[in-house]
Amino acid sequence: MKFLTALLAAAGLLLAASPSSAAWPERPITIIVHFAPGGGSDLLGRLLSAELAPILGQSVVVENRPGANGNVGVTAAARAAPDGYTIIVVSGSALVNPSMGPVPYDFLKDFAPIAYLGASPNVFLTSPTSGIGSIQELIAKAKANPGAINFGSAGVGSVPHMSVELLKQRAGIDMQHVPFSGLAPSVTATIAGTIDFTSVTISGVMGQIEAGAVKALAQTAKTPWPGLKDVPTLLQAGIDAESETSQMLLAPAGTPKPILDRLEKEVVAIMARADVRERMLKAGFAPAPESGELLRARLAREIPQWKQVVEQAGLRKN
Repeated sequence: MKFLTALLAAAGLLLAASPSSAAWPERPITIIVHFAPGGGSDLLGRLLSAELAPILGQSVVVENRPGANGNVGVTAAARAAPDGYTIIVVSGSALVNPSMGPVPYDFLKDFAPIAYLGASPNVFLTSPTSGIGSIQELIAKAKANPGAINFGSAGVGSVPHMSVELLKQRAGIDMQHVPFSGLAPSVTATIAGTIDFTSVTISGVMGQIEAGAVKALAQTAKTPWPGLKDVPTLLQAGIDAESETSQMLLAPAGTPKPILDRLEKEVVAIMARADVRERMLKAGFAPAPESGELLRARLAREIPQWKQVVEQAGLRKN
């Protein structure tokens, strides 16, 4: 009897020590952003922070953890306690990382999907004085001069970088990649003529395009961006090389389902609001909220797709 009493008491202590999803949240929540402030992931993290705080009744704090093309922040999130107090906004660029080389996490095992948020299309920009007037002219020059054309991106393995690798493979051309430390330096180098063109997400460059500082050659989404209807998609140019820089919300694996369900419900509702959609479109991001279940299927589909592109490009590091 004494043993049974002690056993029940110990079980009670364990239950008391474990996180209660019914009482969640009882303290501030952290949203990890695995890039520096100012990019698309950061924009979404801060939007969700502001919108979720009054709904959940707790502070929601953005913590930027940049480094190694997002690996630093993603690793931190994977190792965080699965208690609903740490979540992460993940860019599609991070889905490329496992194919580039060993990483200390597995998206399908170490994370619980909360919601897909949407995506920004990538756009190829050149200088107005580059002599390249269209995507067809770029491809023709690359075919006539293998390896002579160089292009920039915000880093090796970023989706904008991979969008050009995909173009190279589908169009049968060879071009040299010049990685930069971010979007802004690659655009600056393009304007200066240091590189022939750059691949970037639309968010953050619409101002330069509208001002005529850069010329948009092509965009990579399936349909044209509302503000760039005169710029052809690669599909419209006859090249099947569609890509976008997606954004999604994840939690560490093992986070209680009631917490995941609550976050999914609130986040999908926020991203579906007309005022939020308008703000995001102006920033170069198209909201397209999906459930955690659909996000899990998307992860299982997209990670192998990028792996194939990486392997064909010979980019994997052992």
